[in-house]
Amino acid sequence: MSEPSPITVPQGIPEIEAATPAPDRSDPEVLIITGMSGAGRTRAAGVLEDLDWFVVDNLPPMMIVPLVDLMTKAGSSVERLAVVVDVRGREYFGELAQALQHLDDSGVTHRILFLDARDDVLVRRYESVRRPHPLQGDGRILDGIEAERRMLASLAERADVVLDTSEMSVHDLAKEVRDAVAAGAADSLRVNVVAFGFKYGLPLDADHVADVRFLANPYWITELRHLTGQDEAVRQYVLARPGAREFVDRYVAALEPVLAGYLAEEKRYVTIAVGCTGGKHRSVAIAGEIADRLRQDGQRVTVTARDLGKE
Repeated sequence: MSEPSPITVPQGIPEIEAATPAPDRSDPEVLIITGMSGAGRTRAAGVLEDLDWFVVDNLPPMMIVPLVDLMTKAGSSVERLAVVVDVRGREYFGELAQALQHLDDSGVTHRILFLDARDDVLVRRYESVRRPHPLQGDGRILDGIEAERRMLASLAERADVVLDTSEMSVHDLAKEVRDAVAAGAADSLRVNVVAFGFKYGLPLDADHVADVRFLANPYWITELRHLTGQDEAVRQYVLARPGAREFVDRYVAALEPVLAGYLAEEKRYVTIAVGCTGGKHRSVAIAGEIADRLRQDGQRVTVTARDLGKE
């Protein structure tokens, strides 16, 4: 007589799973970025990437449907999709109307952002980069622009947002896109605080460099030498040195108008480097403290210690 199979699944788990609500998931959103060539589509796509949209450039319209279907499936982490579609798709561009109809039928929230500019501005922009218009062929730039306007006329009429970029700088365009498409999105920088050792060289991508070698070095304390600034004993020792907390307070205060200015100028990434001799004790502890203060101010901050392990 064979023994019964052992129970490998604890009783009650199926009931618990059935009673546990699935995590909330925002309704998926699709944005079609289109418009005249040279009007700023690439810049608009970059702005949305900085806002954590999933962006696909120069996608044939026929591919929008399967991409959106994947996005709306259970388990997909993509909730906001921006697709740049334009006349570079040539013969495939005509299928955009079918793709938009599919979105309407499936109930997926979607909008169309149409970028435009005056003909003289578009001509000047193309001449400045010395590239032909995608529909120019053997003719003039203006011939390509006129052909493109005819192709896009119906799309411009059904657009949800139309931006004329003729008089906009790249910063103006970025602000207009954020206001029109991502209204309510929190303004924030991505701040990376890097601890480093001066003897290994400055970080190449540093926007600001702070030198904390004025603080006493824990390296000369036998009990602390083998530890790093990530250890609480070293952190407490460093922050207890005369001038340490005052330095952090004043440095973070000095950064406040700088970071606000970066946001105003549409600079979304900043690297703050904090250095000591070897990048093991003082810089690591102070970098962590600066990062904590910036987080308290609402900044998105990551901390890295570039040179740990090199000694």
